[in-house]
Amino acid sequence: MKVTNVEKKENSTVELTIQVDAQDFEAAVQKAYLKNRSKIAVPGFRKGKAPRKIIEGMYGSGVFYEDAVNAVYPGAYEEAVKEQDLDDVGYPKMEIVEVGKEQGLVFKALVSVRPTAVLGEYKGLTAPKEEPQVTDEDIEGELQPYITRATRLVSVEREIRTGDTAVIDFEGLDNGVPFDGGKGENYSLEIGSGSFVPGFEEQLVGLKAGEKKDLDITFPENYVPELAGKAVVFKVEVKEVKESQAPVVDDEFAKDVSEFETLEALKKDLGEKLLQRRREQAQNDFENAIMEQLVDNMTVEIPDGMVESQLDKVMDEFNMRLSGQGISMENYVSMMGGSVESLRASARPTALRQVQVELAMTAVAEAENIQVADEEIAAEQQKLAEQYKIEVEQVKAAVPEADLRRDLRLRKASELVMAEAKVGEAPVKEEKEEEEKPKRTARKKKAETEEGEETSAEKPKRTRRKKTEEPKAE
Repeated sequence: MKVTNVEKKENSTVELTIQVDAQDFEAAVQKAYLKNRSKIAVPGFRKGKAPRKIIEGMYGSGVFYEDAVNAVYPGAYEEAVKEQDLDDVGYPKMEIVEVGKEQGLVFKALVSVRPTAVLGEYKGLTAPKEEPQVTDEDIEGELQPYITRATRLVSVEREIRTGDTAVIDFEGLDNGVPFDGGKGENYSLEIGSGSFVPGFEEQLVGLKAGEKKDLDITFPENYVPELAGKAVVFKVEVKEVKESQAPVVDDEFAKDVSEFETLEALKKDLGEKLLQRRREQAQNDFENAIMEQLVDNMTVEIPDGMVESQLDKVMDEFNMRLSGQGISMENYVSMMGGSVESLRASARPTALRQVQVELAMTAVAEAENIQVADEEIAAEQQKLAEQYKIEVEQVKAAVPEADLRRDLRLRKASELVMAEAKVGEAPVKEEKEEEEKPKRTARKKKAETEEGEETSAEKPKRTRRKKTEEPKAE
């Protein structure tokens, strides 16, 4: 391997021209031949026994070049980066310049290198910080889930009212003919929930258990194609009427739903926990505002490759969280009405922000000459071992010391910035062009899935909502 040219490019990238000599490339071609010959049928030879020259004569001299290139360039690239002492981040872009028996392989690699951030102000930054309060109304809101869980459906001998739950049998008929998904038995329907097609629930109000009624229903135009806009009849029989009966909220209620003996003690605990959550949120908002200023105050050119590499990590972590809930990435994006590509695009601002904060913290650590002692490394390894209930030696094997040292160094830099930060008015931001200062916040979206089989009487779900480029040999 030989680096024949080094050229600095814009946005923290370096283009290397790398040559693999003819002898080394020929060895790679021979290996490619030995690997692939069993897959190639040549008349007059048993499969896998045809000489290389015969195969090249039939399919061209470069028949094995692509496999040879893909085998050679990763090692050549890594060696070149090491030789040039480049701190590469992300994935390189490769371009073949020449390839052949005489010249070997010559390719260009566009390397994303870790940029150095130029810090602005990072000490004494100010941002507003909310002082959380908890009202009696807030506490009642915290108590409501306990009341809801203790609320029971009780059968009543009266007509159906909005808010009741009706147990019904129903069957939908299109011109007298039953249609798929239009039938249900002993179905519990909350009246007023809007879970069935418009007009269905409203026509049940006033009926009693044992009564029957034909409901005239016209499906919406945006319904499933086979029923969209159709006028049908649902034959319904009310089997039972139930109403929600909330518990008496008193000391006995508190004993039933918690470990507290009195309602007053339960409310006091709920208020304290809510206040603590709000204080933590206020602190997080304050720290985020300070970090936002820190990032705004620095100057740095971030290569796309670095963001793409971080984006891979963000997607991998999200995929792991989904897997922990028993959901695949494919099912999630399908449920959201999107694609993996659109999800990745929406996550890019998050990855960019993480890269910006890391570069800012690295610059602070350099400016303050922050070091991490061996004792601190050992303490962190012990902490991780206790957290995950494993041996310290397992932590050492799983987490490289260099990574742990870097993380602790950045953490100390963050603590230094926050220790110097003050509560106050945030500085007024100057207007920037959108392309000059991209938005750094991403909204979090949550998707809720409902279990159960949908019938045609129900509303359809309308929820919408490490790659290395391999060069190809000609």
